[in-house]
Amino acid sequence: MLIERIDIDPRTADATGWPYTVPAVRQIIETGLELTSPLTFLVGENGSGKSTLVEAIAAAWGINPRGGRGKADRRPEPGTLAADIDFDLTPTGRRFRTPRNRSQSFFLRAEAALDLLEFVSSFNLIVPGYPQEDLRALSHGEGYLAVFREIFSRPGLYLLDEPEAALSFTAGLQLVAGLRAATDSGAQVICATHSPVVAATPGAQILELDDAGIHPTTWHDLDLVNHWRTYLDNPDVYHRHLLD
Repeated sequence: MLIERIDIDPRTADATGWPYTVPAVRQIIETGLELTSPLTFLVGENGSGKSTLVEAIAAAWGINPRGGRGKADRRPEPGTLAADIDFDLTPTGRRFRTPRNRSQSFFLRAEAALDLLEFVSSFNLIVPGYPQEDLRALSHGEGYLAVFREIFSRPGLYLLDEPEAALSFTAGLQLVAGLRAATDSGAQVICATHSPVVAATPGAQILELDDAGIHPTTWHDLDLVNHWRTYLDNPDVYHRHLLD
């Protein structure tokens, strides 16, 4: 573990403006957020604050919020959520947050990460910590998994925003194995996801974000899982409401 707790400073947070009015963000201002596992999933509907929190945590840690490896161009702007975030760190976390070791962290935004790596691949650039194979010869999903296996193969802090976007069911299972391997090797992962497959990774802390805030739950009790279970069992239950 690197981060044990996340707080948002109530002295600087603007309680009347977005994103501080998002229930999940507001709850962290009031009570903080304990992280109990090296793998944490944030699960909830669109607009519940998952991506907002992951991006702000990345920027607060010092990673470029646009995605990628290494440090941001500048410190978070005052008055932003990233600037208001405080971390309770383990001794390992304090070591990894130093400028020297910050390159061992990564913010994976599904829509941006593969574009960057294809750019590196297309010019035959040798960049430590990135896959050296030609990603243009792989499908989108295959390239994505190649990226994941290479980048997340060493200890560090990794923030993921909906990493399942490019993946089939089978590839999603490979991502599950990769997430577990990453945390077993000493990494800490905080991941926003809509995937019941990814969220089922054994040993993860699951936090559900909704109109009431943010709260720990189990995979079996997730609204996401229950909706998928009902839909796959009988899609017409939903179609009657949507299509009539």
